[in-house]
Amino acid sequence: MPVAPFGRVPVVDVRPAVDRGDRPAKAVPGESFEISATVFREGHDAVAANVVLRDPEGRAGPWTPLHELAPGTDRWGADVTPTTVGEWTYWVEAWSDPVSAWRRSARIKVPAGIDVGLVLEEGAELYERAAAGVPHEAGRAAVLTAADALRDDSRPPAARLAAALTPDVDAAFAEHPLRERISRSAPLPLSVERERALYGSWYEFFPRSEGAVVEPGRPPVSGTFRTAARRLPAIAEMGFDVVYLPPVHPIGTTFRKGPNNNLSASREDVGVPWAIGSPEGGHDAVHPDLGTIDDFDAFVRRAAELDLEIAVDFALQCSPDHPWVEKHPEWFHHRPDGTIAYAENPPKKYQDIYPIAFDRDMPGLVRETLRVLRFWMGHGVRIFRVDNPHTKPVIFWEQVIAEINRTDPDVIFLAEAFTRPQIMHALARAGFQQSYTYFTWRNTKEELTEYLTELSGDAAAHMRPNFFVNTPDILPGFLQHGGRPAFEIRAVLAATLSPSWGMYAGYELCENAAAGAGTEDYLDSEKYQLRPRDWESAERSGTSIAPLIGSLNRIRREHGALRLLRNVHFHETDNDAVLAYSKRDGSDTVVVVVNLDPHHTQEATVSLDMPHLGLDEHASVPVRDELTGEVYHWGRTNYVRLTPGHRPAHVTTVLRPSPPPTGGSPT
Repeated sequence: MPVAPFGRVPVVDVRPAVDRGDRPAKAVPGESFEISATVFREGHDAVAANVVLRDPEGRAGPWTPLHELAPGTDRWGADVTPTTVGEWTYWVEAWSDPVSAWRRSARIKVPAGIDVGLVLEEGAELYERAAAGVPHEAGRAAVLTAADALRDDSRPPAARLAAALTPDVDAAFAEHPLRERISRSAPLPLSVERERALYGSWYEFFPRSEGAVVEPGRPPVSGTFRTAARRLPAIAEMGFDVVYLPPVHPIGTTFRKGPNNNLSASREDVGVPWAIGSPEGGHDAVHPDLGTIDDFDAFVRRAAELDLEIAVDFALQCSPDHPWVEKHPEWFHHRPDGTIAYAENPPKKYQDIYPIAFDRDMPGLVRETLRVLRFWMGHGVRIFRVDNPHTKPVIFWEQVIAEINRTDPDVIFLAEAFTRPQIMHALARAGFQQSYTYFTWRNTKEELTEYLTELSGDAAAHMRPNFFVNTPDILPGFLQHGGRPAFEIRAVLAATLSPSWGMYAGYELCENAAAGAGTEDYLDSEKYQLRPRDWESAERSGTSIAPLIGSLNRIRREHGALRLLRNVHFHETDNDAVLAYSKRDGSDTVVVVVNLDPHHTQEATVSLDMPHLGLDEHASVPVRDELTGEVYHWGRTNYVRLTPGHRPAHVTTVLRPSPPPTGGSPT
């Protein structure tokens, strides 16, 4: 491919440019992000630049001027904000700025008495030429008046120059500069998706456990979609937006797992939901113990009444009993002895699951996947949590997601990809709107600062994190050993650091019993057995942290700054056990200070970067702790004392003074 030639005013290294512009950057309506470029020209003449957004209808909006990000670097940037869902494009324009060049020269030469008459005449001619490009009469008149003043030799040279540098003239040139030798970058794609692609609170639970009956000496009785729907009001009361269900399909019996991953299951053991498929059906069927597809539809409708979206698990794998095994043997890897290889992630073995082999019939697998996804979309599902996408070809997901989003751009895919960084980023660039992350294992101040700086930087152009604090597979050591304070700390961090966060049921009860030392598996894991919980007793006894979770989700909904990713900023503390950060969106500013130690009270001096908060360096402003309602006055340095189990964090909002009333007389 030939290299594009430089423009007369070179524009290079435009960012964001995902895969050099071959794939779109991502945003949601109302989300501001920076577009930057390197802009320069030969010699010392002034340059300027702007960025243009073109909406999905092909309309180019008003251009946004760029400013030099750091003097002397030739790096220019500006924030832009797309307004509607759809496929946008953007490009950077750069030009020679003769007005700024003349002004810079005149400010030096006129006071020094160098070529004064010639300099002022050059300015007058330049202003007359520039006035032709100012469409508004008032602005054009201001520029022409300045040109006349530059030629008025009855006035001192300093006064003539001052008349050309008035605010009215500045305003006219700011809106309609004289642009010469314009150069444009290549257009770059921008995919603007609905807000849920960036922001939302997720709650995961197993419908079969809600309403289940488990009594000693009697066969367990599964919960159903009807009984599970009774849990939805409590989930909505905690402020969640999305209810995520593990697979709801028939479960195979061959090599079925028993409690705690026991390989010798009894006839009464319910099996692992991810071992999908039996003679009763596969990925487009509902487990008969849960009810019928009509019951699922009723569950989705009830969730919608509570403003909850339903996300379902799409796990592209099969039990040995799945109909695909006989109907499509080419979709599986057969060993030399004719057997099909089961799934492994050494040292873990999944004898009850067959992975898919893609290379013999990928087009057929794409067609079947699209059929299954559209089946569930037809039943009200617009969000899919994809199980282990990193064990399938990236090109497969790119084709599937592109085809779904071509017809249904509101459908969202979350990648459950706890894998190597480059694969996680490739999946995001291939189309996944969200991704699980390493947050679960980032606990220290240094780890969190480094990781969030990465996620909110260049990576945010294509990868959106979802901070799950736990999953049915992951009970982190921090939660195992930190007790209730650890659960509170991680909830505060996840809910305020990331615009999307999630938790698996039982987190609010601080369930932390592990299957054994050195493992992250739950004891009596719900993956293998029914696990009904006594939510009402926990609420009555006060052992649940549901009130804190509800407060965090309320704060997120009330403060737009917490609905964004790229705006996180870390502030200095003199104690490594205390983390301080802020998020700001216009006048909405949230400052969070968290004790990262679940065992001990920690004290620290927090040094706030006041200009970054939009405040004067020496200002003292009231801040309200949104968790307690208390109001403090904070300035550049602030003492905090945070006690686990009592006050694990401050989640504060800056209370800015109300503007004085206009008009009328005070009473």
